[in-house]
Amino acid sequence: MRGTDDQQDAVFSYIGLEQRVPKDHPLRAIRAMADRALRDLDTEFEQMYARRGRPSIAPEKLIRAQFLQVLYSVRSERQLMEQLNYNLLFRWFVGLNIDDPIWDVTVFTKNRERLIEGEVAERLLLAVVEQARAHQLLSEEHFTVDGTLIQAWASRRSFHEKPDPPARGTGARGRKLLRDTHQSSTDPEARIYKKSSAAAAVPSYLGHVVTENRNGLVVAAMVTQSSTTAEQEAALAMVDKLNRTEPSTLGADKSYQQEQFVKQLCARRIRPHVAEYAPNPKWPNWLTEEERSGEGFSLSQRKRKLVEKVFGWVKQDRPARQVKLRGKARVDWLFRLLATAHNLLRMQKLIPQQ
Repeated sequence: MRGTDDQQDAVFSYIGLEQRVPKDHPLRAIRAMADRALRDLDTEFEQMYARRGRPSIAPEKLIRAQFLQVLYSVRSERQLMEQLNYNLLFRWFVGLNIDDPIWDVTVFTKNRERLIEGEVAERLLLAVVEQARAHQLLSEEHFTVDGTLIQAWASRRSFHEKPDPPARGTGARGRKLLRDTHQSSTDPEARIYKKSSAAAAVPSYLGHVVTENRNGLVVAAMVTQSSTTAEQEAALAMVDKLNRTEPSTLGADKSYQQEQFVKQLCARRIRPHVAEYAPNPKWPNWLTEEERSGEGFSLSQRKRKLVEKVFGWVKQDRPARQVKLRGKARVDWLFRLLATAHNLLRMQKLIPQQ
């Protein structure tokens, strides 16, 4: 019997959002882990908001919406609000009822600024890492560090000469560099930089991550202004904050093969497993024979490829290829959020679901 093509809307719906989401949907496990991490940040949220006044967007809902934007590669906050208006899966994940109104885009972005100023992304990443540690997914002694170029939301044509350049530059022996004399009118903190000789120099930042070598989960992440020494400085800053056993190892590529960096790692009781150059007087290697000939060195170099998967994931169709946010603080917030989303997606596959 042919069914009827009725077009009349139903007045009531007796199926809730919880029933519409399949029990085995990946977002269920991700939402559970995200909620657990957000509960750990409840004290920080209380300190960020006034006790009186008109209620703002709940920070938990705002962060869950940002996770959706990252996981589903939604290009802008305006498109995210459009999806929240009619996508029932998105409404369920964020915590909105079917009839709840959607926020104005401007209100959403202004509330996000409060979280950026409160450095919530860093604490959120640490809370997710602690969950991974509780499930014994982390290696506490073997790590890998690497950096990647993040193209800024600015063009080379936006760089103009500074009206009051400093008398002494930041280069060797006070030599003035481009960052001392020129600045972008679009994003003043971005710098023209190229990470390899074959690439073009573009306005950019550098994103840095430290991954553990068991499952490739990100245990530390940060963004710095582009420079030739930023990778080594960021690596030391991140390993100082790691919860690690001593001694431990750190794998890295050839860009970290510098004398001071290797000495700093040894002073921290970290065995440097840094890739070496071919014999060349112009590019010396600084590892000892014991460090380069050990079995752990070759294993660290094989595990080093796991960090490239992180960069591939955040750049494939997500905003880390070229960010639409301006300023180092906003780019740093986004990069840490991407690292947290990557961990949640990996942990959802690694932790057996009940």
